[in-house]
Amino acid sequence: MADGGVPEFEVRPAQLVYVAVADHIAARIRAGELRPGARLRSERDLAAEYGVAYLTVRRAMEVLRNRGYVETVHGKGTFVADPLPEHDEAPPPASP
Repeated sequence: MADGGVPEFEVRPAQLVYVAVADHIAARIRAGELRPGARLRSERDLAAEYGVAYLTVRRAMEVLRNRGYVETVHGKGTFVADPLPEHDEAPPPASP
């Protein structure tokens, strides 16, 4: 586990990569690593950080917006939602 209780990024078998990225960013938000109101790095920078395609991160951001974790302001960037959602709408992790 990384500092703050967030597990290292890992895509489990039978898990979509964009969902794994969304789940990991949501975990970083819940752990306080990414605070409400904070601006996220650009989608291209996040793609490089996670070692995935740019469009994978775009899709992950869509998932996070739907879950209420982030808000995107056209021309400004994507920000951690304030307030955060009270519950996580992520599906339970797949069994190994």
